[in-house]
This record gives sequence, structure tokens and C-alpha cells, in this order.
Amino acid sequence: MFVAVVLLTTALVVVFALLASAGAGKLARLDGASYPTALKQAAVAFTTVITVAAAVAASLTALC
Repeated sequence: MFVAVVLLTTALVVVFALLASAGAGKLARLDGASYPTALKQAAVAFTTVITVAAAVAASLTALC
């Protein structure tokens, strides 16, 4: 059961990261950025969400 919860949580974090990166890329394009710049901003948003999720998981693991 625990493995299923971990896998579902991981999938949810990846989906949120993809949504955040898609939103960042779209907003960058609407602001007039070029495609490479928008892609870079989307990649930064994706890695930021994954990094924050990893930091939260590490801190919760340390508390437990």
C-alpha cells in the first residue's frame, strides 16, 4: 500500500511540474519572448517544482 501511495504522489508532483512549466512557457510567449527563451523559462519552472517537492519530501522524511 505504501508503495502505491509513493508512486501516486510522485506522478502527481510530475503532473504539477508539467502544468507549471507549460504555464510559464505560455506566459513567456504571450509576453513576447522567443521560443528558446520560453522553453528555457519552462524548463526552469519544471526543475524548480521538482526541487521544491524533493526538499519537502526530505524534510518530512527527517521529521519522521
